[in-house]
Amino acid sequence: IFQKWVNREISNFDYLIQLNTMAGRTYNDLAQYPVFPWILRDYTSEELDLNNPAVFRDLSKPIGVVNEKNAKTVKEKYENFEDPLGMIDKFHYGTHYSNAAGVMHYLIRVEPFTTLHIQLQSGRFDCADRQFHSIPATWQALMDNPNDVKELIPEFFYFPEFLENQNGFNLGQLQMSKEVVNNVVLPKWAHSPEDFIYKHRKALESEYVSAHLHEWIDLIFGYKQRGPAAVEALNVFYYCTYEGAVDLDALTDEKERKALEGMINNFGQTPCQL
Repeated sequence: IFQKWVNREISNFDYLIQLNTMAGRTYNDLAQYPVFPWILRDYTSEELDLNNPAVFRDLSKPIGVVNEKNAKTVKEKYENFEDPLGMIDKFHYGTHYSNAAGVMHYLIRVEPFTTLHIQLQSGRFDCADRQFHSIPATWQALMDNPNDVKELIPEFFYFPEFLENQNGFNLGQLQMSKEVVNNVVLPKWAHSPEDFIYKHRKALESEYVSAHLHEWIDLIFGYKQRGPAAVEALNVFYYCTYEGAVDLDALTDEKERKALEGMINNFGQTPCQL
C-alpha cells in the first residue's frame, strides 16, 4: 500500500483511510474514529489558491503548535510537569486530537451523532458557544489555544450534509453576537457545502499535500508518535492515550479499573504505531 501511494496509484484520501484502518481506527467506535489532518490555514480569502504554499498548514507540526507562539507554552508545560507519585509521564497536551466528544462535536447536525451528543450533555444540546458553528472560527480557536488540538475527521472531505442543519435542530444562539447557530459558517472561498467539500478534497490531493503528508503521518502513526522523537516534535500526549500504557488486567480493584477504562474511552486514543 505504501508503494502504491508513492507511485500515486492511490489517492491521499485512500492512503489515509487505509493507514487509519491498519492502526485500528474504525467508524464503528467513536473512541477510535479515523483521524484526518487539518490541511489548510487559509479560511478567510475570497479565492483559494492551491498553487500558493502559504495557504496550507505546516504538516510537520502537531496542530497544537502550528501557531509558533504556542510552542513556548507547550514546551514549558512538558518541562515543568512533575507527578509526585511518579506514575504519570511528562506530556505536552492534556487533551487529544481525536476523541468521541470531538467526533460528535463535528457531526452534531446528523444522526445518530445528534442523539449521542444530547446523551453526553445529560439530555440537552451543549451551549451554543461550544458548538461547531463555523470553520474559520474553529481554525482560529485552534491557533489561539494550545489546549485545543482537534484534528479533522474524514467527513470533511466527502460529506457536505454534516455542514447543514437539515433537521432544523435548535442549536441556540451565540452569547456575544446573538447569532443563531444553524448551518456551519463556511470559509469565504466556499459558496456552498458541496463547494467546500470539492475544494477541500482538491486541496488534500494537491501537489503540496502529496509532498508533505508523510510528515503528518510520522506524527500520528509513525516514529514521531512516541519516544525521544515525539518529545522533540512537541507531540507527547497524556500517558493513558497510548496503546499498552495501562495494563487493565493487572488492576484488581474493579472501581479503579472502570474509572480508567472510562477515561481511556472518553479521553482519546493515539493510533497503534505503524
